[in-house]
Amino acid sequence: MKSLDELKKIRDEAKKNLELRDSEKTIRVVVGMATCGISAGARPVLQSFIEEVQKRHLKEVQVVQTGCIGMCTYEPIVEITMPDKEKVTYIYMDVDKVKRVVAEHLVHGRAVREYTIGYKK
Repeated sequence: MKSLDELKKIRDEAKKNLELRDSEKTIRVVVGMATCGISAGARPVLQSFIEEVQKRHLKEVQVVQTGCIGMCTYEPIVEITMPDKEKVTYIYMDVDKVKRVVAEHLVHGRAVREYTIGYKK
């Protein structure tokens, strides 16, 4: 950090990230971030959700992390809950899948079934 402007920029970015954790949001994205999730690539998945939600200005979406979800072999795991809808559990997530899930599920309300647990072709 070399200037006050740089410090302000860092503060503003941190504030944006904290806004995504607001418990008053109606849509909740939960990324499993236990050791198993992190080793499978959950960190970039979490960051990608944060970036996509911010980029699309999805004010009603809360992005949070949790510990072990209990299905380590399916990591990275993401759970999405929406009011009056069944929870959707996405498995083997990666950054490319995040973009599609945000576009189809968070924006249009349609789960991407082929990324979910229990999906049969």
